[in-house]
Amino acid sequence: MSYKILEIDPYLAPFEGDINLRMNCYKSKKADLVGKKGSLVDFANGHNYFGFHRTRTGWVYREWAPAADRMYLTGDFNDWDTSACPMTKLENGVFEVNIKGKNTLKPGQKIQAIVIHNNNELRRIPLYATRVVQDPVNHLWCAELEEPESKFKWTDKGFKPEKTPFIYECHIGMAGEDYKVSSYLEFKDNILPRIKKLGYNTIQIMAIMEHPYYGSFGYQVSNFFAASSRYGASDDLRDLINTAHEMGIAVLLDVVHSHAVNNTNEGINEFDGTTYQFFHDGDKGNHSAWGTKLFNYGKNEVIHFLLSNLKYWMEQFHFDGFRFDGVTSMLYHDHGLGSAFTDYSMYFSMNTDIEAVTYLQLANELIHEINPNAITIAEDMSGMPGMCLKISHGGIGFDYRLSMGVPDLWIKTLKEVPDDYWDMYKFWYELTGRRPKEKNIGYAESHDQALVGDKTIMFRLCDAEMYFHMNKESSSMTIDRGIALHKMIRLLTSSLAGEGYLNFMGNEFGHPEWIDFPREGNGWSYHYCRRQWSLADNELLHYSELQAFDEAMIHLLKKENLLSKETYSLWIGQSEKVLIYGKGNVVFAFNFNPTTSFDGYFIPVHEEGTYKVILSTDEEEFGGFQRADSSYKYTAKVQKDGRIGFKCYLPARCAIVLKKERGK
Repeated sequence: MSYKILEIDPYLAPFEGDINLRMNCYKSKKADLVGKKGSLVDFANGHNYFGFHRTRTGWVYREWAPAADRMYLTGDFNDWDTSACPMTKLENGVFEVNIKGKNTLKPGQKIQAIVIHNNNELRRIPLYATRVVQDPVNHLWCAELEEPESKFKWTDKGFKPEKTPFIYECHIGMAGEDYKVSSYLEFKDNILPRIKKLGYNTIQIMAIMEHPYYGSFGYQVSNFFAASSRYGASDDLRDLINTAHEMGIAVLLDVVHSHAVNNTNEGINEFDGTTYQFFHDGDKGNHSAWGTKLFNYGKNEVIHFLLSNLKYWMEQFHFDGFRFDGVTSMLYHDHGLGSAFTDYSMYFSMNTDIEAVTYLQLANELIHEINPNAITIAEDMSGMPGMCLKISHGGIGFDYRLSMGVPDLWIKTLKEVPDDYWDMYKFWYELTGRRPKEKNIGYAESHDQALVGDKTIMFRLCDAEMYFHMNKESSSMTIDRGIALHKMIRLLTSSLAGEGYLNFMGNEFGHPEWIDFPREGNGWSYHYCRRQWSLADNELLHYSELQAFDEAMIHLLKKENLLSKETYSLWIGQSEKVLIYGKGNVVFAFNFNPTTSFDGYFIPVHEEGTYKVILSTDEEEFGGFQRADSSYKYTAKVQKDGRIGFKCYLPARCAIVLKKERGK
């Protein structure tokens, strides 16, 4: 059978057999899981069977631990007697215990599972625990019983994400300005209104799934069904999401199904006494760079656990979709480490983990069955063909992939290339190049560039000068350059690099310094583990101007629906450092020249008419010098050489956006 992916990308023709293998494995695995007529929605119900559930006479607790010899339940309810509550072993490695009496177990009680494996007594946190807490004294983690059915009253019926996502990537715990872990409710009250005002219509929340090490940024998950207790109660997260929906803001979960924390006391590793319960055994089950455990995606029980996890977050918390972390690591047996992916053969070889590809196809199918309007985003730097094509077309089924090469472009440019030598052709190629018919999320920088050891764009542009000259009364050529290029880079990236756009919280106003979580090396300090919103709100500082520009930029891109419109090149002036392109009836003109302003520079356009500047990075309110005339109307005519356009003043280090007026 020939799939549409081969028509969309003819370069895949030599690999038709690999595409067929991809699809045959997907079909075979799906049939194995649900049969010919079954659905993934009905299959992904592990959370409705396992874990703790109320019965007519009390509670039932079930667990999957195939290698366990015996299991017990212990906790506050039986004074932590490890043998007082034995569980019955059923078929297929399932253990069960019915606890009679409605008051025997109570929400809020601490509980643990006791697993006996080869005569060893193992204390474990239940696999489907929905709340996991750390003791403030001994720092040990254990489960805390919650009501299986939340009494939270949702008011978001009928909510749908906007078609073009403008994503505000955020971390709840470091979203406050105080020296502490911030909460769900503080984020709801203080940060959501900021996001709404800026114009972003989607938030992507990191570090929600419980993780024992705060400094992992949430990427070493221990408890997959538990919303992090650091930030408050589970219903507080529901309140945050419900409020976001009422504001018209979609909410994505940064989901980590690429690996799991190595810890056994806190996590799912060796729950039943074996590493191979969820993960590959031996070296294959260890990520050499991350020190974490790798799932065995060929195992039906693992697929059941992970798919149920996705359904749980969508049903119980109303998440509108997921950003899948570490997809490149999943796709390849060497996890993409050191691979440049310079030719197509590298995507289809013995190195490709076809079982992981199948899992991602099943995950995307399930998510879109539950919510056809859901958004899925792949963090894949390899450029795997078909990542964002329909499964029926031979693809993997994601809606978007992250444009991961774009931040690298800006870092490399700012670190290695003097301003006079910036390559306009390279900018155009890198920002517009993507696989045919596959959508991207463009971004200039994310949380990766904000972490200690790296630098954000603004910090890289200005460095120590930010400590002394971000006051509007101060004078600094370094700060002037930084402010100008920060705006130009973000405008160029947001308008060119994808069909959606992403920004990490605080980067929009050039947040100074980096993120550094409390750790032994910094004296367990929260000094850098927060966002200094007061800087952006201080009208005496340049941060407020950068924030004002970001707001104007996002509102313009949304108002004109520019990310859904085809982009066309109008002029690349390499020697002058000028880049001009169009989207619909809007024209973008960038002058990256550090010293030369062009008087009477010819601006080519796609059709005759009257054009007016609708955004300029050089506006005084954005920290510019007001050199571009936003009131003048330009008349585009056919020139003697056949080109259509007009002449205008194009200042150095400035970008202007012009729009053709209707009927003119």
